Amino acid sequence: MKLLLITAVKEFEKEIKQLLKKAAVHSFSYQEVKGYKNSAGEAVESNWFGSEMNETESILFYAFAAKEKVDTLYELVEYFNREQESLSHIHIAVLNIEKSN
Repeated sequence: MKLLLITAVKEFEKEIKQLLKKAAVHSFSYQEVKGYKNSAGEAVESNWFGSEMNETESILFYAFAAKEKVDTLYELVEYFNREQESLSHIHIAVLNIEKSN
């Protein structure tokens, strides 16, 4: 069993739900969160927001899933990110679960 953590900008909510469905991950939870990026080290001209502290309307999904489903979802997310024209991507992390009931 694996624990999936998926974060992205709020605008990707619909796409993430579709990717989870394609990977046969039918049970998941999600909530809206504030994404934060400290851009103090970036040059002002390369910083989209023009300030050092940026908050973004984001979304966090989490789900327990079998390894096969996780592998499928990971591939779908990688493909989605490659096809994006925007700088924003879907971020996915996978954690091993030692015990669950």
